[in-house]
Amino acid sequence: MIQAVQPPSIDHDQGRDGTGDPSAAEHASTQRMIRVRVLRQDAPGAESYWERHAVPYEPNMNVISVLQRIAERARAEDGRQVAPVAWDCNCLEEVCGSCTMLVNGRTRMACSALVDRLLEESPGEIELRAMSKFPVVRDLKVDRGRLFRALERVKAWVPVDGSYDHGPGPRISPEDQEDAYPLSTCMSCGCCLEACPQYTKIEAVRRDDESEADFEKRRAAAYDRGFLGAHAVSQAVLFNGHPTGRMIADERLASITSAGGIQMCGNAQNCVAVCPKHIPLTRSIARAGRAATVWAIKRLFDR
Repeated sequence: MIQAVQPPSIDHDQGRDGTGDPSAAEHASTQRMIRVRVLRQDAPGAESYWERHAVPYEPNMNVISVLQRIAERARAEDGRQVAPVAWDCNCLEEVCGSCTMLVNGRTRMACSALVDRLLEESPGEIELRAMSKFPVVRDLKVDRGRLFRALERVKAWVPVDGSYDHGPGPRISPEDQEDAYPLSTCMSCGCCLEACPQYTKIEAVRRDDESEADFEKRRAAAYDRGFLGAHAVSQAVLFNGHPTGRMIADERLASITSAGGIQMCGNAQNCVAVCPKHIPLTRSIARAGRAATVWAIKRLFDR
């Protein structure tokens, strides 16, 4: 919340900091503050708790700059010294997809979540929480391994091996390029997964008598049983439309129709509503469903 904070009485002869500058003391007395409530968690599986912070308001702030000011102060609103809040970020320009979190209850990128607009939505305070569909590593930082596992399942790449010169490659018409480009802007941020009601949290815990290799195998199997998610389906459509990527189209279609595949989509359309890149995810899901149906019928008659 942006509000005027009234500090204790100030001796204008000395100033608040004892420098004798009354203007500095007056500025401090009228400085606006942003109140932030953060859901913290100290370790994976630990109990979460709310913690409030207050940071000075600056023009054109985003959520990342707010978190940076909290890290600088390392104190809660009540004055207690606390560990800085942990979060992920990288590019700070909505390209890397790493800073996704729940801001005022909505999944969005922290780097493009502007404080002025957030306070218009919720004048009381800004609320920050980690995504709920992924295991929390600490505070606002989550383990998105399942997201990337889904991309591995659908082989979201063009299968070209070797470092030798493959030549110019196949020509792609401008129309096909225009159609594919929106799908290629996916940055694996996880917004679509957080908003999807069919995408539920899977959190595997390593047992005491379990080796690291066995745990990774069991966790991967658990991920594979869960819903792939709109991002992986859309990437399968993207690479199946590529002249070279189409060579393993059958493998991708087999993946998206296996356990946890496209058949689990409930068509809630939340994914397309929250995508920060405005990717037509529901259109990709429809295309994938149609292609999967044709592929399944062909397989039936090819036996």
